[in-house]
Amino acid sequence: MTHSWDALHPCGGFFDPEGKRARLEQLEARVADPNFWQDQEQAQKVLKERRRLADALSTADFYAREVSDLDVLFEFAETDLASQTELEQRLQALQAKVEADEVQMLLAGPHDANNAIVRIQSGAGGTDAQDWAEMLLRMYLRWCERRGFKTSLIDIQPGKEAGIMSAEFTVEGNYAYGLLACESGVHRLVRISPFSSAGTRETSFASVFVTPEIEDHIEIEINEKDLRIDTYRSSGAGGQHVNVTDSAIRITHLPTGIVVSCQNQRSQHQNREVAMKVLKSRLYELELERRRAENAKLEVTKRDISFGSQIRNYVLHPYRLVKDTRTKLERSDVESVLDGDLDDFIKEYLIAKNRQPDGVLVPEPE
Repeated sequence: MTHSWDALHPCGGFFDPEGKRARLEQLEARVADPNFWQDQEQAQKVLKERRRLADALSTADFYAREVSDLDVLFEFAETDLASQTELEQRLQALQAKVEADEVQMLLAGPHDANNAIVRIQSGAGGTDAQDWAEMLLRMYLRWCERRGFKTSLIDIQPGKEAGIMSAEFTVEGNYAYGLLACESGVHRLVRISPFSSAGTRETSFASVFVTPEIEDHIEIEINEKDLRIDTYRSSGAGGQHVNVTDSAIRITHLPTGIVVSCQNQRSQHQNREVAMKVLKSRLYELELERRRAENAKLEVTKRDISFGSQIRNYVLHPYRLVKDTRTKLERSDVESVLDGDLDDFIKEYLIAKNRQPDGVLVPEPE
């Protein structure tokens, strides 16, 4: 029985504990400064970074202890069957944790740890596309459920015959934005249409937009004079989308034309509060896009929601396959993917993205 122990020593370059401890000491000195709280915004940033560093060092210490224990257990396993069985079990558990932590280590963006706001929009494909948009909504809600993330539906616009025109929801959980940002882009479905009496194969498109939920201490100026606020009676498509409140809010940001709405809260005040949070997130993302445009690095999420711009293909006929056009990762268990099993697609994208010098990974035409 042989093992490569180098793979079980991630406490060096993988976590860089020396560098993190040095940085943590610097932050502790800043927190101890009597003037630390004079700048509330900066203080919150420092505390958040300190918490993340402390968590990372705790994880590194765990690996150091675990590897030390496994080194001893490995010696016994050479001659003892019970020790060998225990070693295999602990190695499997350790491998699962390493893989999970590896993904988190790839999330180093300034807002990757934030909550996320996800918007799904149907594209080319008529009723099939609207049905596809609802399938995507279910897929992401199931993914969130699998990870223990909390979701809240902000707004949903039912389709004319089936499915949805659009939907928007928040996701609350550690690194929700960093993980879900990997899903931003156009998603393409190929299947026998359930809405065609001729049983023809149809291609449908829907887009996914993901923005970080901007925290209250981050300043984004919104002039009330730039807002048009309309109230209306919400209406649903029945079933899970029933909503009987008459206090829905639609906010239009006149300078940019951004429109946000919320109809799922109990009061007009709550709907307005959620809508303003979404608007703030959209304005923040708009500023990021302007900076990307200056550097000629426009994201794929702003391409047309049609053929040639998809980041992932979901084929149900004539064969069954899900393929990511950016990483080339393929899965044949389409039902599992549509039920929210997306972790390997997200991980593969993060790994490939971090290998790019400019951090930009775009789909390749097929």
